[in-house]
Amino acid sequence: MTDAIAAAGASSPQPASRIKPFAPFEWTLALRYLRARRSGGFVSVIAGFSFLGVMLGVATLIVVMSVMNGFHKELLDKIVGVNGHIFVQAADAPMKDFDEMTERIRKVKGVAMALPMIEGAAGVSSPYGQTGALVRGVREADLEKLPGVAGNIKTGEIFGFDKVDEDHPASVVIGRRMADKLSVRVGDNISVLTARGATTPFGVAPRIKAYPVRAIFSMGMAEFDGVFVYMPLSEAQAYFNRDGEVSVIEVFLDNPEKLDEMRTKIQEAAGRPVILTDWRQANETFFNALKVERNVMFIILTLIVLVAALNIISGLIMLVRDKSHDIAILRTMGATKYSVMRVFLITGTSIGVAGVIAGTILGLVLAHNLEAIRTILNRLLHADLFPAEIYFLSRLPSVVDPREVVAVVVMTLILSILASLYPAWRAASLDPVEALRYE
Repeated sequence: MTDAIAAAGASSPQPASRIKPFAPFEWTLALRYLRARRSGGFVSVIAGFSFLGVMLGVATLIVVMSVMNGFHKELLDKIVGVNGHIFVQAADAPMKDFDEMTERIRKVKGVAMALPMIEGAAGVSSPYGQTGALVRGVREADLEKLPGVAGNIKTGEIFGFDKVDEDHPASVVIGRRMADKLSVRVGDNISVLTARGATTPFGVAPRIKAYPVRAIFSMGMAEFDGVFVYMPLSEAQAYFNRDGEVSVIEVFLDNPEKLDEMRTKIQEAAGRPVILTDWRQANETFFNALKVERNVMFIILTLIVLVAALNIISGLIMLVRDKSHDIAILRTMGATKYSVMRVFLITGTSIGVAGVIAGTILGLVLAHNLEAIRTILNRLLHADLFPAEIYFLSRLPSVVDPREVVAVVVMTLILSILASLYPAWRAASLDPVEALRYE
């Protein structure tokens, strides 16, 4: 009799009528079959690779899904932190009544903030470089309410931003990436150039004017840190020839999910023909691409778990072949087909459960420490593994969604159980007479 059967000892099979499902001897045999033996060492190696496959598959799924969630949350927070949820633009005449319109919109229930501004494309330069920019004219009180800007000032200050006179020339607030590109600091001058300047008898002449840098912000999003230039609203009106008017009113909502409902209320509050657009329309292609990429990555990485499940099948089939003599003896001792099936079902499921537990722990540890790991790898490899110019963000985001972790765990456990069913059925179907014929 084999060592595994002998190890069952006192918990050896009883008559079929007295055998309870998942009896102690079934667990004893199943766990013994997972241990390495000289005769079945190769089977244990396959079981080990199956365990590693499940572990790595679960960990990779958790990490990748957390990163994709982090991308979505960070990009949404950054975009809405500097741009509103709804943008109100005039449909017929210039928006000269923006103060009254802004006040009416602010009174709409569900509106957190509304601010008027002027937007215009321009080129900015310094003695050390030049780049394109989106110039925004805003009031100091409104700029202080923008979480993406006021909450991320690194050097300088916004206080006194609106104070413009002979002793206090108009100043600008720029992003850190733009400051680095132009090699300027707080107090240095940058030149702002626009093609639509003063109107002359010979046409529209370009306008260029120098402004001192009052403050530098860093949102952590490369696209915004390198593009936006904020200047006082009154100065922007004069600079872009928009005297007494604004180009857009940005509206921030308490609940962005009620976007469609709020659009109707804001259009009524405007009191005049307006064009409404929202952040979903402005970034629809970007977020749709991110969603598609997330779903594709989930499908691709699920294949890792599926391959590990196939390894469980192959390992158990070889184990059944190797232990056919033991199975025959168990059957002659009174073990039922279902008892034998449960032994191998426990064996295969144990590999899956162990892999899921180890993979979940590894995945959660990596997901919560991705930025630290990235920093260490950058130092060791002397390379930038997450360039901000490509990925928009200056840090690697990660948000663990407990519901997704549970879904990954449940999916992997189901695959492990399904992978164990066929080999277990093969073992239960083994004819003890045929197995012992030549003994």
